[in-house]
Amino acid sequence: MAVATARFLQDHTLLPGPVVAYRTSVDGRPLPSGRNGELAVSVLADLFAALGLAGAARVPGAATDERSQWLQISHALLRHARERISSRTAPSEPYPVRAGFTDAAGFMLLLNVGAELHRSSGSSESAETAEWALDQLLGDGSDGSGMWRRDAWWEYRPDDDGDRDTLLARHRTPGHLLEMTWMVADAAEAIPSLGPRIPAWLPDLAVRALELGWDQEYGGIFRYVDADGGQPRGRLFGDDRYEVLVQRTWDTKLWWVHVEALYATQRLAAEFDRADLREWRDRLCAYTLDTFPEPRGGEWTQIRDRHGRPLDEVVALPVKDPFHIARALLLITELDSERNPL
Repeated sequence: MAVATARFLQDHTLLPGPVVAYRTSVDGRPLPSGRNGELAVSVLADLFAALGLAGAARVPGAATDERSQWLQISHALLRHARERISSRTAPSEPYPVRAGFTDAAGFMLLLNVGAELHRSSGSSESAETAEWALDQLLGDGSDGSGMWRRDAWWEYRPDDDGDRDTLLARHRTPGHLLEMTWMVADAAEAIPSLGPRIPAWLPDLAVRALELGWDQEYGGIFRYVDADGGQPRGRLFGDDRYEVLVQRTWDTKLWWVHVEALYATQRLAAEFDRADLREWRDRLCAYTLDTFPEPRGGEWTQIRDRHGRPLDEVVALPVKDPFHIARALLLITELDSERNPL
């Protein structure tokens, strides 16, 4: 299945740039997704394609020449994505990053894809990209140039201090932060030279995200919160789609937030020997398995309201999205088997 999917991506989605089509028809015809009929509208989609192709290149069922082609494509996609993220020209539909702000999501994926591509290729380019992305998140530790500190982080960092009072600058996405923390630990495992760069306070930041994001009344992690907790607030630009999304959906409970947090807490608890993160892991496990999977198994309702009731809504695209669930549960299973071999 991995090989067939990689072949589909190579044959039907790869476009000049290189970039990938955001959507295709069932038979692989790229479909317009941008407001002016553009086919490639998200650097995040490009990086997910690079991630998948890098993984498929490790599958024994692929021919040697195919694996080589997929690694070449992955490197090209990663390189082009980094160029555009660095220059802040990368598209990110359906919610473009507003001019004057730097977002964390691009750095997160460059780090993760760089590490996975390094696992497949051992290339210095992939390692250097992962290192660069980590530096963007951490900064130099003293001048506030990074996205993270021990007790706080930016989702959208404003260029102008005068915009710190805006909702875009004040909002936080706890699920993203937790996802990024395990990706940092994972990147250091794939690229040992990154290990000395990982701050000892990484688990403290994860705990801060959990404390800030946890709904004390109904349980679960809010989709978005304010920098000081609770409903996001701040000055509005009034013409930004993402502002509307944050305001409208801040208190919803999403599947990906919880499974990523579940793996992050389990991994960081083990690596840093943190009892508090083990307690968070147990709390998250109980809430997640009680809330998202259907009782008969198989399906997960991906978006719930604050009380945990299913919502008939979509997130980004009207498609089933098993990615986060499958990845997190597989990674948890691998972690369990490493710590407790049969």
